[in-house]
Amino acid sequence: MPEESKRPLRFCFNTSTIRGQKLKLEESVDLAARVGYQGIEPWMEEITDYRQRGGQLGELSRRIRDAGLTVDSAIGFAPWIVDDPTARAKGLDEMRRDMDSLREIGGLRIAAPPVGAAEQDFLDLNCAADRYRALLELGAACDVVPQLELWGFSKQLRRLGEVLYVAAEAAHPNACVLLDVYHLHKGGSDFAGLNILHGGAMHVLHMNDYPALDRADLTDASRVFPGHGVAPIEQILRTLVQRGFCGTLSLELFNPSYWEMDAETVARTGLDCMHALVDRLAGS
Repeated sequence: MPEESKRPLRFCFNTSTIRGQKLKLEESVDLAARVGYQGIEPWMEEITDYRQRGGQLGELSRRIRDAGLTVDSAIGFAPWIVDDPTARAKGLDEMRRDMDSLREIGGLRIAAPPVGAAEQDFLDLNCAADRYRALLELGAACDVVPQLELWGFSKQLRRLGEVLYVAAEAAHPNACVLLDVYHLHKGGSDFAGLNILHGGAMHVLHMNDYPALDRADLTDASRVFPGHGVAPIEQILRTLVQRGFCGTLSLELFNPSYWEMDAETVARTGLDCMHALVDRLAGS
């Protein structure tokens, strides 16, 4: 097995994967480190819960650092992209608070999904690009990069071409996209489209797989360990690496059957699956 330093990609643990086990954030940090991940991707609600329980973000930052982990990304749901200017201003304020908290624990990036626009029938992509640029400028001030996230179940920004257009038209040096194996398929994108994505335009890929079901029948709960479904993950990774991607693979699952298992078993199985895929890629 290749040494960790020889693998071309980093391995990160999104805490949604063991949400059902109801671990505290600090327990998830210890678990991720013990299993062998290099990074962790918490949800902002977990950071809020940690603070409400009396935790200090500086202490959490030290715990993460002492465990040998980095906070490669985080998941938040601020409605930064909506048409209503008052709601959008509130969304930006929420994003600012999230990014300030995230930076205190050493976080580098935060997801920026189309919260609030997911159900609306039309979103002007040029307006979306302007709003993403405003978010990027806010992120630059907070030293956190917001990643434009594709949501396959959304009416808006569900296709690869849509998020690439918005990111490009934002015309900002920090513009980037956050993709997900399941969401790309759910939204109807062909993985061949990844060939036009430059590696520097993506820092994190959410890793998962999906069973052989119709797209309409797939839900978040359908996600399975990478390599346990029918997604062409080896080809996806090969394409991304060939296009210059050298970032983070973050295991993100919402499968209730995994929530019934021991948390460490789930975390270890997911990491082993990702290692196997990357090692086959390196050997091909």
